[in-house]
Amino acid sequence: MEGISLTPQQEKLKALQELLPEAFAEGKIDWEKLKATLGEDINFSNERYVLNWAGKSDAFKVLQTPSTKTLVPAKDESINFDTTENIFIEGENLEVLKVLQKSYFGKVKMIYIDPPYNTGNDSFIYPDKFSETKAEYEKRVGDKDEEGYMTKDGMFKKNSKENGQYHSNWLSMMMPRLYLAKSLLRQDGVIFVSIDDNEVHNLRLLMNEIFGNDNFVAYFKWNKTSTPPSLSSKVRHKYEFVLCYEKTKDNKEYNGGISEGGDMPLLNEGNKIAEIIIPRDKVLFNFSGVFKKGKYDRVELLNDITINKDGEANENLLIKGPFKWSQNNVNKEIENNTTFIVKSKKFAIRYIKDGIRFKKPADIISKTECNVGTNEDGSKDIETLFGSNIMSFPKPVSLIKYIAQFKTFNNDIILDFFAGSGTTAQAVMDLNKEDGGSRNYICVQLPELTDEKSEAYEAGYKTIAEISKERIRRAEKKIQEEINSEIKKIESVIKKLQGEIPTDENDTEIENLKNKIDQLKNQDLGCKVMKLEESNFKQWQQIEGKDAKALTEQMQLFIDPVSENATIENMVYEFLLKSGKDLNSKIEKRNEYFVINNSELIMLLESVSQTIIEQVIGEKPMKVIALDKLFKDNDQLKTNTVLQMRDAGIEFKTI
Repeated sequence: MEGISLTPQQEKLKALQELLPEAFAEGKIDWEKLKATLGEDINFSNERYVLNWAGKSDAFKVLQTPSTKTLVPAKDESINFDTTENIFIEGENLEVLKVLQKSYFGKVKMIYIDPPYNTGNDSFIYPDKFSETKAEYEKRVGDKDEEGYMTKDGMFKKNSKENGQYHSNWLSMMMPRLYLAKSLLRQDGVIFVSIDDNEVHNLRLLMNEIFGNDNFVAYFKWNKTSTPPSLSSKVRHKYEFVLCYEKTKDNKEYNGGISEGGDMPLLNEGNKIAEIIIPRDKVLFNFSGVFKKGKYDRVELLNDITINKDGEANENLLIKGPFKWSQNNVNKEIENNTTFIVKSKKFAIRYIKDGIRFKKPADIISKTECNVGTNEDGSKDIETLFGSNIMSFPKPVSLIKYIAQFKTFNNDIILDFFAGSGTTAQAVMDLNKEDGGSRNYICVQLPELTDEKSEAYEAGYKTIAEISKERIRRAEKKIQEEINSEIKKIESVIKKLQGEIPTDENDTEIENLKNKIDQLKNQDLGCKVMKLEESNFKQWQQIEGKDAKALTEQMQLFIDPVSENATIENMVYEFLLKSGKDLNSKIEKRNEYFVINNSELIMLLESVSQTIIEQVIGEKPMKVIALDKLFKDNDQLKTNTVLQMRDAGIEFKTI
């Protein structure tokens, strides 16, 4: 309650809004809508069906402004840094998404995010009416205190409902991030976004604009709570939403997949046309008649078969089509007693594993329907690891596992750039343990300060990113203990089987169990921690006016562009990203140079000589990057290097 009275103008606006709510947008009169409502001058400027808001054009400018930042390794905060392919990035997610564009363009299979819901109490990064410049914005999101932590005031602005651009600010925050996220998705990729009633309508329109209405998959309603409503509640808000969009529907693997009703189809990585062999005794037909070879809905049958309701002879069935599984994966499923189902003459193959018929996500995600937990279960996940509930309303691990299992498996990347407490990272590791997958995650979290009155702060966690990293460490230990326990159980079964009379069936089961142990031992439970930082190289800035001193300083960049705080290791990772190599690239130090991915790229960052140049050429790399200052006072060596690289067909660049 405020201690001031309404002005006559405010009184009139309030009365008008009650009478004509459709003529208002974000608490202000939309004059074009008002005229249209009153039947006068119905002539909208630039009339078309479009989502628009105050600051949209400026949001596009933010999207289109490139980043000069880089990612640097934090090995002391990592788990198995040199061998893991899981990545946690600490930094502001808009800048991180820009930094990842070149290296991860079109490589991410699935994105899940749980962004601010814009409840009126949220604080998030958005330029205030876009009045600040890009430099001012970067300075603000980079503000740190004396200990190096991001300052709360510098990072966030509270977006209260009293704000005249309440919805616009949220849309301006979300739009550039979603555009950048889309470009990271594979053609067969999919994105899931959690949201509630406050912005679900605007999010749907925004995602229609970015991903296309045709690529909308579904609203999933997630049963978020099992707590009864309070007596004062007018409406019981039992559900939140998870919006799902595909990158494109052009690939056939979605037929019978997540887009349509029914069960999951047989799959083959990359949507390639492939031939699959399945033993006839592993195929269950539920229709009768003669089925001859020929092209049907998705599959070409390559041998004649006679089908009846009693099943088939024990012969191989050879089919061809755009599947998502390789023959190797099919063989593994067959070894695990999976039964494949053919339901109709369209030959859409489904499967049953361990007696469970695989289905697509239900539109209502709940414990009853899908064995997916609530917010209360999310809190229990946290309490199990930390001993107390240090995060408010975390998503349960079971929710992320549920949606991830329908679209990801071997070597797929799952991205979460609103990582929060790190639920997605734990879910990916846990799901891999359960189904033998080899998914990897990239999680991004801002070092947002925790409230000084919170349990997290009292427990010693000054930022949300610190909670995320610690959760990953604790989840890794928990899952490793579970793996060790499961291996012991399997070894006990193997020992028992080895004590029985040898049979072919026993030998096969023992071999399968040994493979299961190998699979468990090879699980990637590590985490490569990277942090968003300024570039290792000085940035050229436009000089205004005739400041001779400033111009002299800028000219020095041509002599030595390397920043004073740069390190060799950090430069290696910056060149990786800016050369389009991912963060899990193989890096080898040989003599005085770095070899990337078996000579895809070589970096000369420490010293150079004719001997070193000859060694580098002998590696037969595709590209070589060198610091120009290494050739200082030796123009002849540089000239010879350029000519030798050209003669060897090697792309050569100096920085």
